[in-house]
Amino acid sequence: MLHMQQLREATVYIEAYAPNFRPDIGIILGTGLGALAREVEVEHSISYANIPHFPLSTVESHAGRLLLGRLGGKNVAVLQGRFHYYERYTMEQVVLPVRVLKMLGIKQLVVSNAAGGLNPDFNIADLMLIDDHINLQPTNPLIGPNHDELGPRFPDMFAAYDHGLLAHAEAAAQELGQADTTRRGVYVSVPGPMLETPAEYRYLRIIGADAVGMSTVPEVIAARHLGLPVLAVSVITDLCSPGHLKPVVLADIFAAAAKAEPRLTALVKAVIEKM
Repeated sequence: MLHMQQLREATVYIEAYAPNFRPDIGIILGTGLGALAREVEVEHSISYANIPHFPLSTVESHAGRLLLGRLGGKNVAVLQGRFHYYERYTMEQVVLPVRVLKMLGIKQLVVSNAAGGLNPDFNIADLMLIDDHINLQPTNPLIGPNHDELGPRFPDMFAAYDHGLLAHAEAAAQELGQADTTRRGVYVSVPGPMLETPAEYRYLRIIGADAVGMSTVPEVIAARHLGLPVLAVSVITDLCSPGHLKPVVLADIFAAAAKAEPRLTALVKAVIEKM
């Protein structure tokens, strides 16, 4: 169960570590998407292990650091690695960093992830701007007593992904010459950690999903509860539509993420400049 005292203690620790730093934008980097961190003019780097009550990243390629610095002319707080329900963390632990970033002062949140492409028009290493989601996680971070200090009991999810930020991202993709590899679509979040069966991929496509992954939605729910506008981008790392299915090799997923990283980095920087 969430304890407000834990959020305050984590926030106080970070504020003491970086007393003169106030972030404007939070960024969460997903599987294989750590290169964006190299573009940040880092002023402070804090291991998750040192922050009170922060979980520890257990997934390969999740560095487990909070970076505070400058990107695109803005003060940013970058979560270099996230947490998942399948790691046996509670939903409150999964979204604790988002809540802490809000308490530190962020006003907008940018989220990235690696995802399987369900839409047959998608290609490996495409970027998908998430414009809606389907939550198939077994629970969510708002179950239980509401904390009025964080947000309302019944937050609206009509525009979970901010229309203005989506417009900025599409304009940036056009300006960067990325329009042909930047899509929009619906992301479905599943528990994992196993990948889906062919029948499950067909089902997820039938119910309206364009891409599938194991993260992001809990963080977005928490962010919207906090009143934070969200931009989320999926990197399509494997194809899950009929005719493209094959056994997934983790190295191939990392390779696809690496191929897309320069475009993702350029896009996120351009959007942050417009924020």
